[in-house]
Amino acid sequence: QVQLVESGGGLVQAGDSLRLSCAVSGRTFINYAMAWFRQAPGKERECVAAISWSGRSMYHADSVKDRFTISRDNAKNTVFLQMNSLKPEDTAVYYCAARQTPTYSIRDYEHDYWGQGTQVTVSS
Repeated sequence: QVQLVESGGGLVQAGDSLRLSCAVSGRTFINYAMAWFRQAPGKERECVAAISWSGRSMYHADSVKDRFTISRDNAKNTVFLQMNSLKPEDTAVYYCAARQTPTYSIRDYEHDYWGQGTQVTVSS
């Protein structure tokens, strides 16, 4: 059984930074492409960033491009989301997700495992 545990969320002010972490256990991490999704109240879940198993291919949503950066450390079985210049509209629950393929996906239904989510709240 694969387990994903997110950490690093919190309450910050607009313009601040946060770094989310997702620790993966249970299987060989390097075999999984990873992604970060978020869901704000009353809105659909959206993919904000995704990364291939090798780390060579990445995706960042237009809404976070140049502010958020996804990365992974395969030696530590961890994927990160560095979030800079945070805006109130970034407020959401952020989820880490894994899929058992080398290539990433931005579709939530194509992921096999999910974390419990971590709340990010950005005040104006």
